[in-house]
Amino acid sequence: MGTAESSRAIDAIWRIESPRLIAALTRMVGDVGLAEDLAQDSLVAALERWPESGVPDNPGAWLMATAKNRAIDLARRGRRLEDKQEQLVRDVGLRMAMDGADAEARLDGEIQDDLLGLVFVCCHPVLSTEARVALTLKLVGGLGTPDIARAFLVAEPTVAQRIVRAKQTLSAARVPFEVPSGDELDERLPSVLEVIYLIFNEGYSATAGDDWMRPALCEDALRLGRVLAELAPKEPEAHGLVALMEIQASRIAARSGPGGAPVLLPDQDRSRWDWLLVRRGLVALARAERLGRPLGPYAVQAAIAACHGRARRAQDTDWVRIAALYDALSQLAPSPIVELNRAVALSMAFGPEAGLELVDELLEEPSLSSYHLLPAVRGDLLEKLGRDGEARLEFERAAALTRNARERDLLLARAAR
Repeated sequence: MGTAESSRAIDAIWRIESPRLIAALTRMVGDVGLAEDLAQDSLVAALERWPESGVPDNPGAWLMATAKNRAIDLARRGRRLEDKQEQLVRDVGLRMAMDGADAEARLDGEIQDDLLGLVFVCCHPVLSTEARVALTLKLVGGLGTPDIARAFLVAEPTVAQRIVRAKQTLSAARVPFEVPSGDELDERLPSVLEVIYLIFNEGYSATAGDDWMRPALCEDALRLGRVLAELAPKEPEAHGLVALMEIQASRIAARSGPGGAPVLLPDQDRSRWDWLLVRRGLVALARAERLGRPLGPYAVQAAIAACHGRARRAQDTDWVRIAALYDALSQLAPSPIVELNRAVALSMAFGPEAGLELVDELLEEPSLSSYHLLPAVRGDLLEKLGRDGEARLEFERAAALTRNARERDLLLARAAR
């Protein structure tokens, strides 16, 4: 394997394994900043050795063993881990004695697994909301600072500063590595739900790179969401989030065509949808509704997704109901992006003129100035109205703003058409 090829392989492996690695190390050493340092040490070792020796059969286990050995070395030298040495030695000895498959099965069987614990550490109340989300996306979602900045429509240095300060704050506060319970769980749940959905969205529509989607991130978010819903069975928003993600995830196979080209919702072959996931989503939504409490933003979005999930053909979609649900969502969680989605629903329910009127009101919104979907939606509406020249310019503008290669190709193709 050449150097360039091995570097690409290591990068791909790191994106998959780093959240699990950092989570397990945080449980062991009790410090998320130190855990990330240890994980990075293992990555450096991989970059040095794998180009010559080749990628091991179980790269995740190799990275974990390397990081744990580094932690033990630090413990023996008394660096920040004086009281952790015996615990680490026992932990490593136990796991090395276990077969890898058995260890994995045991970890999967634990409700309070390492990744879930890491999410709650990253979302601890000592941090600001922005810091909680940014830190969790980086450590649990494996996202880079530029991707996180795009998700929040803020500058990259701002996000980087939030992450550094968040790790310093957690270390200074000696935040325990645990999943909260009781009243504390209720207080901390909304922030965690927000983070999980952002992770899901990054997998569902990658903000940058050559891939239209990153399904592994969707799977991680779904797993964490399902666990949270069981931990908080009387919280409708937890079930609403699970319902939303299940129904959206059902479309993943149909969202790309030959060669990985994006396929938008109206053009998807719905026979390729995962109808088991649709049914699971509808069950989760019904579970939220049965609790008899007012539905929150996630449950309302799940109800919107359910309108699509119940329609076996695109033309059967109940767009009038979707528009009404977006009206409700705009009251519960007002934001420019919700308004942009509401404009799409209005256009489908009542004609492109109705949608374009709302979109034009958003053109001066500062937070959407670099958001590629604003000109993309406007281009779509202009095309439907027969204003082809204006539509072409909007699609070209959207293509210039997106950082996802697949999406850029789609937008340029629409501009050319």
